[in-house]
Amino acid sequence: MIQQFDLTDDQREIQELARRFTADAITPYAAEWDEGHIFPRDTVKAAAELGFGAIYVSEGSGGIGLGRLESALIMEAMAYGCPSTSAFISIHNMASWMIDTFGGESVKAKYLPSLVTCDTIASYCLTEPGSGSDAAALKTKAVKDGDHYVVTGSKAFISGGGENEIYVVMVRTGQDGPKGISCLVIEKDMDGVSFGANEKKLGWRSQPTAQVNFDGVRVPVENLVGAEGQGFSIAMSGLDGGRLNIGACSLGGAQRALDEALKYTTERRQFGTRIVDFQNTQFGLADMATELEAARALLYMAAAKVTAGAHDKTKFAAMAKRLATDTGSSIVDRALQMFGGYGYLQDYPIEKLWRDLRVHRILEGTNEVMKMIVAREMMKQ
Repeated sequence: MIQQFDLTDDQREIQELARRFTADAITPYAAEWDEGHIFPRDTVKAAAELGFGAIYVSEGSGGIGLGRLESALIMEAMAYGCPSTSAFISIHNMASWMIDTFGGESVKAKYLPSLVTCDTIASYCLTEPGSGSDAAALKTKAVKDGDHYVVTGSKAFISGGGENEIYVVMVRTGQDGPKGISCLVIEKDMDGVSFGANEKKLGWRSQPTAQVNFDGVRVPVENLVGAEGQGFSIAMSGLDGGRLNIGACSLGGAQRALDEALKYTTERRQFGTRIVDFQNTQFGLADMATELEAARALLYMAAAKVTAGAHDKTKFAAMAKRLATDTGSSIVDRALQMFGGYGYLQDYPIEKLWRDLRVHRILEGTNEVMKMIVAREMMKQ
């Protein structure tokens, strides 16, 4: 019976591969990347050599064709070393998956070979300065002119903005509302593409974030992903997986914080006693571990539903994202408290985890929007 709730041997091998890669290539350098605002492009490329740049891109397109649970295991393992870097790789995977799943043969042949290897890296562009949670209100416009679209507008909070070569952009080609939105692949070097200054952020400092501007950019019609008017549904289907991945990144960061708290409280003594021997500490650690396992179980279940295309996959992805990111933030906060003043110092990894995980409750849909989605799906029943 336990097998129904356990990982398969293949899944454990994937998880162990990601953990070894993280221990060797991410964890030792994460603090340096954070402090220096260093984008570790070579590390992203090394991850792609293991297939982690195209986790659920089909094998026919050069990816490794895994499911959303396997992806969550990889993201969770890499986030143990650096949630910011793991989340960045997740966004690239989501953009590549959109091209593979919905794109025609020409756009796939044009971009996927270099995306799979991370020789080029992709950003996902939905949010705008005036349209965050209300994504269907986006204003970036694409007007057809012969065999091109002419694109004008701006996208905000774009991970990889100014650094990445490829931008999967949601644009308005028709009427107001979700049915007037389409999806285009736009290249960094196309005339009229420019970028704002790199944002100064609380966390996620190992990846650049910037506004992306389009000033009359001429984009070939063949760069359309899916059909005209299909962009919003493409964006939302991509977000189911993106929400699972960002939840998984919270699980990985929280597990690291819990492990660090257990280690620190075992070594640190106060009033002649190890901190871990105080019942209050034990109760805190037990609560953190229990809540983490509960969030993990829901996220893994949601991942299986998204892979299977279950009718309630969107509801479960929203539930899992909300619980995992809220729980992750809470666990890191409590772990920092156990470190006392040392938890506030950059000498220890806790403060970075606290900063990195905070944004997970906002992006890929705020947790308030996740509650709206869950309630809306319940009301349909």
